[in-house]
Amino acid sequence: MNRDGVVWVPLSRDPGGLHAFKQVLPVPAQLPERLEQQVHEGFEWLHVLTGKLRLALGEKEFFLGAGEAAEFDTRVPHAIANAGRRPLELLIIFGQQGERMHLRAHTK
Repeated sequence: MNRDGVVWVPLSRDPGGLHAFKQVLPVPAQLPERLEQQVHEGFEWLHVLTGKLRLALGEKEFFLGAGEAAEFDTRVPHAIANAGRRPLELLIIFGQQGERMHLRAHTK
C-alpha cells in the first residue's frame, strides 16, 4: 500500500494481535524543523533496516541508523521522519492494546 509516497507492506494478518509492517519513507524535499506528533493507545517497536530515522518522543528527538531499534508506549506523543539522503526502510511491530513486543532473557 502506498500512502503519500510512504510504502506500507503488511507482514502479519492477525486482526486481534500484534501488527508487523515494513515501511519505506522516501527522501524528503526538506526536513521540517518540528515533527507533528500523535498519540494513541498501544506500544510500538521500530527497527531501522536502511537509512537514518528521526524519532520524536515528547520533547526529545533521537536519530537512529541501520541496525538500531526503539520501543515506546504510543500514549507518549511521537512522530517519525526520514532524516537521510536515501529512502528509509523500517520494520514496525505495533500492539493496539499496549502489548510488549519481547521479553528480555535473563542469564544465570
